[in-house]
Amino acid sequence: MTLFEDRERSFEQMFAHDEEARFRALARRNRLLGQWAASQLGLKGQKADDFVAEIGRSLVARVVDEGLVGKLRSDFEANGVDLSDEQIRQKMAELMAAAMIQIRSTTW
Repeated sequence: MTLFEDRERSFEQMFAHDEEARFRALARRNRLLGQWAASQLGLKGQKADDFVAEIGRSLVARVVDEGLVGKLRSDFEANGVDLSDEQIRQKMAELMAAAMIQIRSTTW
């Protein structure tokens, strides 16, 4: 195997690892987001668990993120919680950073 092939394989492995970590972090972020939103809505017990599971199933990043923002805003409005789309996006970014840290600490 040539040096070029070794480097190519190394980059492919690094890319696959990074994508897997990103997917895992996104799943964790969505679970954290569901927990945060459930607490904002005052949900407890099975209702909170069901809500967290529903949010957790949204695993495609960009397109679904806007869908999540819309869903959460609608749920918040219906329950008298005053949070803007920007505040929801900011919380999502904050939770994604936390999820990445958690994932990296468990995989390194």
